[in-house]
This record gives sequence, C-alpha cells and structure tokens, in this order.
Amino acid sequence: MVKRRRPTRISIYNHKGGVGKTTLTMNLAATLADSGKRVLLVDSDPQCNLTSYLLADDVVDELLDKSDSDQGKTIWSAVRPLSEAVGGLRLVKPVRTGVQNLFLIPGDIRLSEFETDLAEFWGQSLQRKPKGFRGTTAISELVGELSRQLSIDYVFYDSGPNIGPLNRVILLDCTCFIIPVSCDLFSLRALKTLGRTLTSWISDWSTIADLAPEETLLLSGRPNFLGYVPGGFRVYGGAVAHQHSHYLSRIEKEIHAQIVALLRKIDPDLAQGTLSQFKLGEFKDFGSLVPASQREGLPLYSVGAGTKVQREQARQALTALADKVEARIADTQ
Repeated sequence: MVKRRRPTRISIYNHKGGVGKTTLTMNLAATLADSGKRVLLVDSDPQCNLTSYLLADDVVDELLDKSDSDQGKTIWSAVRPLSEAVGGLRLVKPVRTGVQNLFLIPGDIRLSEFETDLAEFWGQSLQRKPKGFRGTTAISELVGELSRQLSIDYVFYDSGPNIGPLNRVILLDCTCFIIPVSCDLFSLRALKTLGRTLTSWISDWSTIADLAPEETLLLSGRPNFLGYVPGGFRVYGGAVAHQHSHYLSRIEKEIHAQIVALLRKIDPDLAQGTLSQFKLGEFKDFGSLVPASQREGLPLYSVGAGTKVQREQARQALTALADKVEARIADTQ
C-alpha cells in the first residue's frame, strides 16, 4: 500500500435532499479561503449545483459542451478515459472562482455514467484486479495531484443527495465529514439509514484494503465524524422557533445513537468527542442573502443583497463555524 501526504478532505454529506448542503459547503469553504487557506472545491454531484453556484451560466454551458473533448475541464473529462477504457486518468486544471484562494473542479452531468463504472470497479477490487483499484481511486488520485500542484490546505467535496457508488468512494476518500440536518421529521429518519450505510462502507473497504496487492493506491477508508450542523430554521427576536427547538434536541440524540455509537463500534477514533462537541454550529435561514449568494457566486457576507447587519451576522456565524471545524480537525488528528 502506498500512503500519500494529503490535505484535509471534507465532505458535508447527507443523502437526504433539501438540507442546504451545497450552500453550506460553498460558504464554509469560502470563509476558510478568506482566512488565507487554499481550498479546492470538487463538484462530485452530477447535478452540478456547486458549479452553477460559482460560475456564470454561459461558462457552465461551455464546460459541459466541451467535456468530451481534449480541451475538457470537468471532473468527467478527467475520468472519461477510464470509463471508456481508452486510457488512464487525465489531469484537468481547476477553475478559479470569484473568491481568492478558492478553486473548483467543475461538475458534469455525465459523471453519472462513471457512477455505473464505480460499481464494477468495486467488485473488481474485491477480486484484487488492478483495474478495479485504479477506477475506485481515480477521483482521489485527481484531487491528490491537483492539491499538490496548488498547495491546497482543504478539499471540500459536494456530493449528490443519495447513497450510491459515487458517494461511497467520496466519503471513503475523506479525512472527515460533517452532516447537515434540517429541523424536520425526515432528517431524523434519514440519520438511521445514513449511519448504517457509512459503517457498512467503512467495513467493506477495510476488507478490500486487506486484499490489495502491494504498492496499490488506496482510499483512506476512515472518514472521521467531525459533527453536525442544523440549518434552515428561522430565528425570532434572537430565539429559535419552538418547533425547531424541539427537533434540535431530538437530532442531538439521534446523532449520538445512529452515527456516533455505530462508528465507535468500528473504531472509537472515528467519532471522537463529547456529545456537545459534535454540534459544530447552526446555519439559520439567512433570507435574501442565500439567493443573492447563488446569483453572484460569493459568500453570504459579500453579496449586494440584505442589510449590513444581516451580512455581518452571516460573517460571524460562518467564521465561528470555520473556527470550530478547524479546532475539531486539530483535536481528532
């Protein structure tokens, strides 16, 4: 097995949709970039929401139109030779965003085709076939090389809201992960599925890693649970609405039962910390700042919408969250 020096790779992941995952990913990454860290965003969602968030529509259209060509610059352009069995991984140059120190590997609708291949690669890895390991680790290898070239400190993956082969290799490539949750019954129910799936992925990859021939590049296979971020709730007069407050306490209990406890059965180091430490912060409903952020491709605190007070509140919330994330990473290493 070959071990590589890696930047911290983070996934803000939940297979339930509508939890503000892409918005949180972009704004947390941008906040870290604004603090001087070099950050690489990887749009690993075939819906390309993060790419559309950060780049103008005509730029996105051109990227997708050319992704099959030798000039392609999307994540699909990188893995296409493997998918079509015509060659190895092809390096693509990340796109600069409107935020200093923040880079993007654009997403692509056709990445869904590679997801089908990943299911086959996984089976081939179980058979100790080199092709399986090359395919399974392709995105990881791409991210690793580009991170080295750009001296990246943090990598953020933006994944689709599903449980499938693509998200499996993304989560297993990460140093750590964060769960965004909304204050509703569906989020509570989704935590049980999420916990069981994650622990199954980790256990299965451990088996594959043990089968790997010498000098094989592998995924880390040990994503550490940093914590969760409740979002989408409204604040009235400085207080959280009663309904959301009720769900916050239930979410805390389910996080411990369905995520922390299950991960600790595999390895206590995968979920380090006390119950209170796992709550990283809150990402409330910032109203008009969110659509403005998506239109302008800028963090909430840098947009032209809202009031100065609202933007400052967003800045303070995101800075506190970024500080907590960095502290948790330091504590768990």
